[in-house]
Amino acid sequence: MSKPVILSVDDDQEVLSAIERDLRSRYRQQYRVLSASSGTQAMETVRELKKRNTAVALFIVDQRMPDMSGTDLLSELRELYPDAKRTLLTAYADTDSAIAAINEVGLDYYLMKPWDPPEEKVYPVLDDLLADWAAHAQVPYEGVRVVGSRWSAQSFDARDFLSRNQVPYLWIDIDQNAEMRALICGDSTATPRLPVVFLADGTSLIAPSNAELAAHVGLQTVAARPFYDLVIVGAGPAGLACAVYGASEGLKVLLIEQNAPGGQAGTSSMIENYLGFPNGVTGADLARRAATQAKKFGTEVLVGTSVTGLRREDPYRIVQLADGREIACHALMLSSGMAAVKELELPGVEKLIGAGVYYGAALSEAAMYRGQHIYVLGGANSAGQGALFFSRYAEHVTLIVRKPTLAPQMSQYLIDRIQHAPNMSVIGSSEITAVHGDTHLEHLEVRNADTGVAHKIPASALFIFIGVAPRTDAFRPLVAMDDKGFILTGLEAREAARGWGLTREPMMFETNVPGIFAAGDVRSNANRRIAAAVGEGSAAIFSIHQYLRSV
Repeated sequence: MSKPVILSVDDDQEVLSAIERDLRSRYRQQYRVLSASSGTQAMETVRELKKRNTAVALFIVDQRMPDMSGTDLLSELRELYPDAKRTLLTAYADTDSAIAAINEVGLDYYLMKPWDPPEEKVYPVLDDLLADWAAHAQVPYEGVRVVGSRWSAQSFDARDFLSRNQVPYLWIDIDQNAEMRALICGDSTATPRLPVVFLADGTSLIAPSNAELAAHVGLQTVAARPFYDLVIVGAGPAGLACAVYGASEGLKVLLIEQNAPGGQAGTSSMIENYLGFPNGVTGADLARRAATQAKKFGTEVLVGTSVTGLRREDPYRIVQLADGREIACHALMLSSGMAAVKELELPGVEKLIGAGVYYGAALSEAAMYRGQHIYVLGGANSAGQGALFFSRYAEHVTLIVRKPTLAPQMSQYLIDRIQHAPNMSVIGSSEITAVHGDTHLEHLEVRNADTGVAHKIPASALFIFIGVAPRTDAFRPLVAMDDKGFILTGLEAREAARGWGLTREPMMFETNVPGIFAAGDVRSNANRRIAAAVGEGSAAIFSIHQYLRSV
């Protein structure tokens, strides 16, 4: 932890030097002593300290300064550091101003010039003030801080990205924190671009993209080499398994993921039917273990990087990235998985995304709805797992499903747990027809499918689990797909092949383009289970080795 700061401010350089000398002599072991020669310079210094989340214990400010009075300066400093002790340095003629400042700015003490000897006139006073400050001071958080609005979609995106990549951060709601609002907005009444992300080194990012965030929080975003034996697009269970087995068998492997390792599985609050984990495992923990294992064998993992296109230049396969860079490889695995969910095209939904309406689990938001009533739309396992997780925080969780009951879409073990949870319920044979709210979600319109009767119900949050779609747009038109956008492999790919040009048939998991493979949920007719995706990613390495021996 960095030392808390004592800041002295005086426009008289001789006086300032003397103050600084006496402060350092007494307090330099426990505190960092800084100085400023004007109110403007002091504000700049303090704003920078606030950005770094450095604690300030004490301000010692001269009353008579040309650009602003000490009282005015302390008033502004109080907005940024309300808990810091405030001391005014005055001449005898300024005592009335000092006394008035006790009420105006909550002045703790005023010191008279001259203060010699400091052992009698300064140190006893400051010792007492600093001891009182230290007794009540909170240790500042020195990591990444995300400052935004709870109802800002961009703020939610940043929190979600950091959470899914297991990057520790502190969330600060600008609507609830006057100090941070003063730092970011200053005197302006306009709403700033959010979020503002403060990094440990004091630098800040304004409304950053995932790629910018990744680059500044220590995640790898640039490939170390221009060519690899195997490039894998998508770090879901299939991609991670493929990376582990490929790298462990000596291949130079690059894994590209636009969001976070784990894919859809990584957002699961608890996976209870995965082989070898009788007590269950969270999707985030499973993804972390797999990513660590892949890196252990030498896999490079790029995060926050999206693929925009593919190109074939025999014998190479070229991956085109969103930032314009290209990466070449001999073999390419497509395991990009599924888009979060299909969009819910209903009145009011679009403007409230991230402001009470969320697609998928959005685990980072659960604690924000502590003690409130939230709703989950969907009846598959992902909806059940998410609802059970939210029930740890929310006062009540209600699932809304089209069918009369949760069966047969949801696994029985999840149904049993939901039925026995005291703060969970199910509204069957129903659908949402609209959502309402100005700045955030306030109400849902729910219609009974049997009676056609609709009614409006208050809601704090809605989490949507209504199906998924393959994430394959970037692979068109090179790779053949079925009518739903899933990638064709094996014999199905051979029938759709355009210019295959080889006497052999496509291998297992190979697409219509030799050397491009697909595994996991993105593959046509795949068994969409986590264990099945892991199996496909592992098994595909055998075919990839066969292909690599032929080029």
